[in-house]
Amino acid sequence: MATSSTPLKKNRYIVTTLLFLALFLFVIFLFTKRALEPTLFVFRYRDLFSQPPSLSSLRTNSNLSVAFVSTYSVSPPEPLHPPAPSPISPISQKNSSESINGELSVEDGKDPVQKNASFGTMNGNGGDLYLEGVQECDLYMGTWVKDEGYPIYKPGSCPYVDEAFDCQNNGRGDSDYLKWRWKPDGCDLPRFNATDFLVRLRGKRLMLVGDSMNRNQFESILCLLREGLRDKNRMYEIHGHKITKGRGYFVFKFEDYNCTVEFVRSHFLVKEGFRINGQGNSNPTLSIDQIDKTAKRWRRADILVFNTGHWWAHGKTSRGKNYYKEGDYLYPKLEAVEAYRRALRTWANWVDKNVNPKKQLVFYRGYSSAHFRGGDWDSGGSCNGETGPVLSGAILNSYPQKMKIVEEVVKEMQVAVKLLNVTRLTNLRKDGHPSIYGKNVAAVKKVSTRRQDCSHWCLPGVPDAWNELIYATLLFNR
Repeated sequence: MATSSTPLKKNRYIVTTLLFLALFLFVIFLFTKRALEPTLFVFRYRDLFSQPPSLSSLRTNSNLSVAFVSTYSVSPPEPLHPPAPSPISPISQKNSSESINGELSVEDGKDPVQKNASFGTMNGNGGDLYLEGVQECDLYMGTWVKDEGYPIYKPGSCPYVDEAFDCQNNGRGDSDYLKWRWKPDGCDLPRFNATDFLVRLRGKRLMLVGDSMNRNQFESILCLLREGLRDKNRMYEIHGHKITKGRGYFVFKFEDYNCTVEFVRSHFLVKEGFRINGQGNSNPTLSIDQIDKTAKRWRRADILVFNTGHWWAHGKTSRGKNYYKEGDYLYPKLEAVEAYRRALRTWANWVDKNVNPKKQLVFYRGYSSAHFRGGDWDSGGSCNGETGPVLSGAILNSYPQKMKIVEEVVKEMQVAVKLLNVTRLTNLRKDGHPSIYGKNVAAVKKVSTRRQDCSHWCLPGVPDAWNELIYATLLFNR
């Protein structure tokens, strides 16, 4: 019995040893795999760490540039999808002045078509931005290129273009001015994607504050965003108001996205008033040290787009006699340029004190060029007959003093303001104004050439590019 049990014990010993060895090797394998996982993770998601730098880290002046850096060397890069923007306070369901932190993101099941729709295959509406080497691009230096994919919305298709800007319906016969796309030197703007823009606005308030040039831009963005709606009736002005130049406040609600796009009229961004002179007459004044009374509405917005400029170029504003006030002091004479600088600093101080940069985003849209020939807007100036962009002349390099002041003030601010410096790109578009087509005149009646609008812009038209630049900025910023 003893001799027969010895081989059995040996066999058990061998089996036990082999099982222990197998278990030991298996444990080593598990630890080795676990140790390798961080390296695999970094490799697999390296594209998350090669996003374009935030525009907020770059200087917001006329030399604004965006750097695109690639870690790819051999294989073609994947399209860059936009990073989720930082939280901005959405509209409160109960009180429009209250806000709750929310995250701008595409939610599964709500916008399936647009889930990865910010960039994609190049089409007629402009190229796409890829991470291909190191490329610097100033979005505001470039040229207008002919593009048969434009305009983004068809003339006459948008009910929010008021008569003053509806050039085609008012009888303008040429249409080449609709076919131009803004192309920055060295890159292309991402093509405008209305649904993606609305997704980024979900639960937010976008507000444009300024003069009629901002109303021009406001109507443009309404028409652009309307293109992203399956049901156009799900967009409306909450008070039922039709857009006219006589009204100074509009709020358009996009039901499917619980967001609003609003316009607040403020010609100067500072307080307009009046005084009674010695003869008992009422004369207008401008308090350049006090913010405009509409500022109580500005606080409610998540994204603000400001502008002022055109009203500083005519009438009492330009003459500056017995018009500008600081405190109770009425200046007998003050140069409009200096008044403009002080007024902008008043606006800048308001932004620094009242805007929370963690929840709100502020744009300042630069001066939009006018193109009057032979006089000004009120003295027989004209621009009719222009059918293409400017190709030569002094206006190509002209840069108004107002914009130098804007850059100076913005650089001094604590809150990072995005400067939409559209001055140079509007310099080129002498063909884009309503001119004599600012009114709907029957074909049987001769169109008057006595009073022409060479300041505002036809829609569709140049302001669409301003809103494409806002969209591009949202894509490039977290």
